[in-house]
Amino acid sequence: LGTVLACYGLPRMALIPVGGVLADKIGSRTVMLIADAVRCVLVAVLTVLAARHTASLATLGPTAAFIGAGEGLFIPASVAIMPSLLDGERLTAGNAISTAAMQAGSLLGPALGGALVAATRASTWAFAVDAASFAVSALTLALIPGKAAAGTVSGAAAQAAQGAGAGASTGGGGQGALAFLKNARVLQVILVVVIAANFAGGGMSDVALPSLAHARFGAAGYGALLACFAAGGVIGTLAAARTGRLRTPVVFGSIVFLAEAGAIALTPYLGGEAGAAAMLFVTGAANGLGNVTVLTVLQKWTPPALLGRVMSAVMFCAFGTFPLSVAISGVLVRHIGPSLFFPAAAALLAVAILGGLTQREFRMLGARGEEEPAAETTA
Repeated sequence: LGTVLACYGLPRMALIPVGGVLADKIGSRTVMLIADAVRCVLVAVLTVLAARHTASLATLGPTAAFIGAGEGLFIPASVAIMPSLLDGERLTAGNAISTAAMQAGSLLGPALGGALVAATRASTWAFAVDAASFAVSALTLALIPGKAAAGTVSGAAAQAAQGAGAGASTGGGGQGALAFLKNARVLQVILVVVIAANFAGGGMSDVALPSLAHARFGAAGYGALLACFAAGGVIGTLAAARTGRLRTPVVFGSIVFLAEAGAIALTPYLGGEAGAAAMLFVTGAANGLGNVTVLTVLQKWTPPALLGRVMSAVMFCAFGTFPLSVAISGVLVRHIGPSLFFPAAAALLAVAILGGLTQREFRMLGARGEEEPAAETTA
């Protein structure tokens, strides 16, 4: 199982930057549609292997690798497509609804899949339903008008991209994107904050939390904690739909993330399962609210011709920290225990956010009345 998951995870991480480049070159909708169609076929192959009981590492490994590659291509395109579908007034609400839908699917999918496997005593039907879900997703993408998903670059945005070092705003190449990253200090700050925040969050949620639950609450308690975290995430994400008119959205998002750090630190110390569940609910809500708020600002700020590549950089930093995070967190939890790990992770998150706030470019990103040179798009 570990080998198959590695075959899935490594190509996913490696193909995220490629997905961003392709999204800028051929369009986010096209990349997403191809990725879903290919994954539909690949999961159908898993269905056949499961039905015939012929699955082996030699067949599962390569199949999982291609499915992971499809996910890597899909992720940045799915973030970059939103500004081409919605104008600036509706972008925050669109991001909130989209993210909440993904969170709901991530919550319901494993539960329904587990129930289906338990009921049929086989994985065949679960794989078949999964393959069908990719087909449905591809169909919905095909129904989006091509022109609506293409987006265009306004003259003002093109000039701003050139001024920031993006090269040619209508296509940019790899060098243009790297030049933009080199000259856009605020993007550098954001990427550092993303790395630190996800480094802390990955270890907390996937190592320290299950260890804490195992020691104190048992499997049922762990399920309840995850449910509270997920419920908070959905509510916080939907609440972000109301943040589109904030005067300083990044400052607001940073305050929300600091509240998240406080909730993480208190999780093991509030009198048992009920206190931990309450703090995890707050953690999920703050995380969802802050993520959507800051992501929307970044989408509006980024030159449209570079949106796929910038989003892929953010996603790569988020996903790329996970393997190292869980490895180091495992060692720390083993030596200091899960309870002490929570305030340590919270401190890392708080330091990352406070460090970002020391930079004016970060604080004022998307602020009303401030110049937003790369924000203009035509939907």
